[in-house]
Amino acid sequence: MSDRLQVRAHPTPAPRGPATATPETVHPLAAVCAAFVLAQLVLAVPGSGLGWDETVYTSQVAAHVPAAFFSAPRARGVSLLAAPVAGLTSSTAALRVYLAVLSGAGLFVSLRVWRPLLPARVLALAGGLFAGLWITLLYGSQVMPNLWSAYGALAAVGCLLRAARDRTDRAALAGLAAAVALVGLMRPPDAVWLVLPLAGAALTVRRWRRPALFAVLAAGLFAGCAEWVVEAYVRYGGLTARLHRASAIEGGLGLHFSVDDQIRALDGRTLCRPCDVPWRHRADSAWWFALPVLAAGGAATAWRGRRASVWLPLLTAGSLAVPYLFTVGYAAPRFLLPAYALLAIPVAECLCRLVRGSGGRLRPRTAALVALVLCGHLAVQGGVLLTAVAGNRQARGHYDAMAARLHANGVRPPCVLSGDSAVPLAFYTGCASRQTAGADRSITVPGLVAAAGHRPVAVLVAPGARAPAFARHWRSAVLAPGSGSAAYRAYIRP
Repeated sequence: MSDRLQVRAHPTPAPRGPATATPETVHPLAAVCAAFVLAQLVLAVPGSGLGWDETVYTSQVAAHVPAAFFSAPRARGVSLLAAPVAGLTSSTAALRVYLAVLSGAGLFVSLRVWRPLLPARVLALAGGLFAGLWITLLYGSQVMPNLWSAYGALAAVGCLLRAARDRTDRAALAGLAAAVALVGLMRPPDAVWLVLPLAGAALTVRRWRRPALFAVLAAGLFAGCAEWVVEAYVRYGGLTARLHRASAIEGGLGLHFSVDDQIRALDGRTLCRPCDVPWRHRADSAWWFALPVLAAGGAATAWRGRRASVWLPLLTAGSLAVPYLFTVGYAAPRFLLPAYALLAIPVAECLCRLVRGSGGRLRPRTAALVALVLCGHLAVQGGVLLTAVAGNRQARGHYDAMAARLHANGVRPPCVLSGDSAVPLAFYTGCASRQTAGADRSITVPGLVAAAGHRPVAVLVAPGARAPAFARHWRSAVLAPGSGSAAYRAYIRP
């Protein structure tokens, strides 16, 4: 580890700014976070519905629907986050607004941690860069764990740097434990990939070698992942068994080159599996290629007093990105949100250095050019966001129509759905979802037939597919249109 990563072990003034945040230095951060919330409420929230994964997470705490099958890779952190609203109302709009506001507060807290380390203008720009991504705007109000894992990672790196900088900063130690625990609650594998570079840095940099730092990292990791590990022994027969099951559900974790998959998914796809689509909208991913260059530039040219505050986020971002770029055989843009949140710090540092130069004096022409490029970037991100939101609204329309047809055919709570798309449709209809095959296998065919004796049971069949043998003599009903003249069908036990 380079000496550039070293910081003083005793309290020292933060470079180019006070160590304590005054209202004037907090206002830019608050403004960015408020704009982030407002953009979600205007662009992403209206008319949106819960996606497949969201219905799984929400059903675990919702009072109006049975809990869906919870597969081995999932963790329950985001369900707990949604519980205060999902447990009281079935309103998707209320849940969206709650999470949008909460995501703005989360962004503020995770940036505010960094204020003793970096100037307010750098943090405000970093927050704006991260919040301006279509991925961040889309998932801010969604019941998904990745954004909260990003907030935890961003706060954890900042807290570790503060604790290393000032050994009397007990708030930083507590924040470090809480941030790592948050990541563990949301995405246990992310917590492991987060702790590795932080512990490595604390071990490598002589002045950072404090038993307290290692103890806090271990305590946060244990607290965050404890529920997931305990559940592994209760439901799966052990941690190794759960990891194997999770790998099988993910398509087999191993050596996979998914960099190109992630690039192709940046045109508004929330999931690219299998990602064998052509790379058409290349302008939508131009920022992705600029990101590592600007981040490296920020790390290389950072002010001497804050080099550690720029280098460590860069290294940690790389650690968090590795599993999703090289071990998963498909792509989802949300997977890289923790890396994007951390890379926003060195990128903001790079842009500030371009605008102000080594002497700190403003370069008007360069500032105007940077502002113009950022406006174009935000325009592209907004266009992709609208595409993704339109797809979400269209999916909600289909689910609503199919649920209405099921209700019209007598499939009402308490009811059971099985077959294709049973998980999200069960949420929209208020039914339980049970499968006789696949990863779920929560019911057998005789058990499903027996259940039809005392509650409505329907088997869903995708357009062009055949009904399973045991349901072919059941009454069939056409649901919402599929592609062309094909349509989803429900086979309902008389």
